[in-house]
Amino acid sequence: MRDSSPRLELEVPERAAGMRLDRFLAAPLGSRARAQSLIDAQRVRVDGRARPKRHVVRPGERIEVDEAETVPAEQPGSAPFTIAFEDEHLLVVDKPAGVVVHPARGHRTGTLAQALAGRGAGGDEPRRAGIVHRLDHHTSGLLVVAKSDEVHRALKSLLAARGLRREYRALVDGRPDARTGTIDAPIGRHRRDRVLMSIDSDNPREARTHFEIERVLPQATLLRVVLDTGRTHQIRVHMAAIGHPVCGDKQYGGPMRYGLERQFLHAARLAFEHPVTGEAIDIRSPLPEDLVAALGRASDSELVGPTSPEKPTGRPVQSRPVDPLRTEPPEVGEG
Repeated sequence: MRDSSPRLELEVPERAAGMRLDRFLAAPLGSRARAQSLIDAQRVRVDGRARPKRHVVRPGERIEVDEAETVPAEQPGSAPFTIAFEDEHLLVVDKPAGVVVHPARGHRTGTLAQALAGRGAGGDEPRRAGIVHRLDHHTSGLLVVAKSDEVHRALKSLLAARGLRREYRALVDGRPDARTGTIDAPIGRHRRDRVLMSIDSDNPREARTHFEIERVLPQATLLRVVLDTGRTHQIRVHMAAIGHPVCGDKQYGGPMRYGLERQFLHAARLAFEHPVTGEAIDIRSPLPEDLVAALGRASDSELVGPTSPEKPTGRPVQSRPVDPLRTEPPEVGEG
């Protein structure tokens, strides 16, 4: 039975030789995220010296952990969310627009990761323990969170093997030329504005987005979108690149119509095989009220003038017909 004292003392056994310090401490401290937090706060000593979390432990080393009065770098804050599915291994969260997933510059508190503190676990980043993928600040919808290192690794493997399927609903300006299509254009940081992503970048990475028209409106189109890759702002950048930016997305040229105060982008479906039980998980999230209202206004609008801005010049964007609902599920990525 573990001592209730705030100071923990351990000796590295032979069987633990070669393990990272944070992994070695994950079990006695309850989670790898907690171990990393204490190591980063320099409350862990190996033979009397502070060591980084990547330190490889050796048999016979004595480790002391001071758990007293640990204060996180950023105080947890509350953030609204809904649990769409939960068991002892993982949970699926329905995130509202306006909630940041994990702490970053300008958003130190009030994040989803902080609100989930004590429920999510796993991964190499204590600030986002258990979180497998992200959604943009102003994108709503579903994301999955692990409760252990083992499940986090399994979900990451599913993501890499395209075994974790996510579908979005996006209202875009104008109407794409084809009913279904694939946008195949690498994405990287914008050359001049580092806050933005772009297909015209010095360091682009492979990015593919599939879309299918779900509903044609007078000046806009509702799309079902599936990702093959998960680049930052991928859907928003790709739709803008073909001249049909997401409505309400002022960062990438989307029109601010229909009463929208944020981009019309919602992660509406998350489907995967449970990494522990093998159960088929298929969760749906309906459009939130603000997007339902905007869709109604878009349906009632009259067609006046051009339906979309002129397509940007620069790197060619490959677009070809494809079934976005193919049997092979895509990799989860950030929208």
